[in-house]
Amino acid sequence: MDTAIDIRPAIAADAGIISRILQRSIRVGCSRDHRNEPARLEAWIRTRSIGHVLPWLADPRLYLNLAHWQGKPAGVGMARDDGRILLCYVQPEWFRRGIARALVAGLERWLTAAGHGTVRLNSTLTAEGFYRHLGYRQTAQSFRVAGFIAIPMHKPLV
Repeated sequence: MDTAIDIRPAIAADAGIISRILQRSIRVGCSRDHRNEPARLEAWIRTRSIGHVLPWLADPRLYLNLAHWQGKPAGVGMARDDGRILLCYVQPEWFRRGIARALVAGLERWLTAAGHGTVRLNSTLTAEGFYRHLGYRQTAQSFRVAGFIAIPMHKPLV
């Protein structure tokens, strides 16, 4: 892992920056999914407000990690104790620097420590190639959720 990337568990005081990372990454990096349609975009980012992030940080079933690139907040990942990765987003100016890979590796370590031998996730169209590159494989037909395509994927951890 690049030494310029620092990954640590997120805390409640990080809620504002996590919300901003999520919203900016979705706006800029996920246009393949929201197709720059204002209603679709707003519906997606509305569920990434500080008011939504704070309960995630307080939920003992969830693990959020925060990445810093050269000391600046750069990305966020979240997993659930049932063996699923729920999200991984990076600030647009830090795309393609290994940050998402480092976030996912941290989530996978957390899931391995929790006793999971396989990790599951539902990828967006935007992230599918990234997850395939990390060894994830599609496990079932894609489906629609909230108007977006979700691609069920998994990866053995051991």
